[in-house]
Amino acid sequence: MGKDEPPEKHDKPAPAATQDVVFIHSPVEQGDGFRVIRSREDRIEVGELRPTEHGRPLTGELVKLTQRSEHARLFDVEVLLPAPRAAEPPRAGPAQVATDAYRANWEAIFGPREENKLAN
Repeated sequence: MGKDEPPEKHDKPAPAATQDVVFIHSPVEQGDGFRVIRSREDRIEVGELRPTEHGRPLTGELVKLTQRSEHARLFDVEVLLPAPRAAEPPRAGPAQVATDAYRANWEAIFGPREENKLAN
C-alpha cells in the first residue's frame, strides 16, 4: 500500500444491540400472572410474569415492561432489581470461627502452638 492509497475498508456489520424483550403468551392456571417467552443475551427463556405484592418476597427479577409497536403482547424489558442470589447450601459441621480475637483467646487459654519437631 502506497502513501497516497486510502486504507482498506472492512465493512463489518454493526453488532446487534442487546435486546431484552418478552412476549406475553397466556394466563397461568392458578393465581394472577402470565406465561411469557423472553429473549435476551442470545438465548430464549420461558417463565411467568406475576404482580408484586406488598410484604411478599420477590422470587425473581423486578422488571418494568414497555409495550412495543409491533405487537400488543410484545414488550421491552428493563430490569429494575436483579433476582436474589440463591443461598449457599448449608455446610456440614460446626461454624468456622477463625477471627484474630478467637486465636488470641486460644493462645491465652492453651498457650502458643509448638512447632512440629518431626523430620520431613
